[in-house]
Amino acid sequence: MTTSVPTGTTAPRTDAYPSRGTTEVTLPRRDPVVWGSPTAAGPISAPDLRAYEHDGFLAIEELLGDDEVAVYRRELERLLADPGIRADERSIVEPRSQEIRSVFEVHRISEVFAALVRDERVVGRARQILGSDVYVHQSRINVKPGFGAGGFYWHSDFETWHAEDGLPHMRTVSVSIALTENHDTNGGLMIMPGSHRTFLGCAGATPEDNYKKSLQMQDAGTPSDEALTALAGEHGIKLFTGRAGSATWFDCNCMHGSGDNITPFPRSNVFIVFNSVENTAVEPFAAPVRRPTFIGARDFTPVR
Repeated sequence: MTTSVPTGTTAPRTDAYPSRGTTEVTLPRRDPVVWGSPTAAGPISAPDLRAYEHDGFLAIEELLGDDEVAVYRRELERLLADPGIRADERSIVEPRSQEIRSVFEVHRISEVFAALVRDERVVGRARQILGSDVYVHQSRINVKPGFGAGGFYWHSDFETWHAEDGLPHMRTVSVSIALTENHDTNGGLMIMPGSHRTFLGCAGATPEDNYKKSLQMQDAGTPSDEALTALAGEHGIKLFTGRAGSATWFDCNCMHGSGDNITPFPRSNVFIVFNSVENTAVEPFAAPVRRPTFIGARDFTPVR
């Protein structure tokens, strides 16, 4: 399928994953899940790499030790207490409580989190899955304080990153590292295992500056109830729990979301998105303008 072309270009682009049209579209995945060699050396064992390819995710019980978690927790608390961070456009505020919900581009704001991005336990797994050098497409800390912090509705990250940031292919992987314990009650991550093999192109045009609304409450890029029911019926839903320091790696096209946190127990994590240097962003496929670079990077410098 072809799409309309940005101003200044002369030929239509081929879009393997059309979305944001008049109707919802369901297509089989057209890209590998694991791009690297299954026998290549790296921090992920061959059986775990096969499990990632099959399920679309890989959970690690202890990526960070308790002492390391304490360091990142102190840095998170320092950032949240900084009035300058709160006033920065990279901070997203919870509509109801007016507390900070997310701080984007945290690896540029904080050298502590920048060091975590460069940690071989983290970036090494990304290189192994994606089969190339990688750069950070997006990073953020997510904060779900107790008593009413809102969730994130079901979505595929790739649908948004393709439509609004211009990532051409599914060669992107995310890691969510828990900085507090993930209970089964405090709004943990949910994934539909195997959903990464189906692309769901959502219906409805993308408004200009859609990111300002979507980072607080999603609208454009939201699947229909019927499509979600079909995917959940086929794949089921897995809820991720674990101690602080645990991590979940998941494919960019996994259907995932999280519920509200109405418990007294906060849930905070650092979220890092690695994209292959061979899959750098072009113009958005289904949005009138690019999102800001603190949400979708345009600096493709490999992580070293």
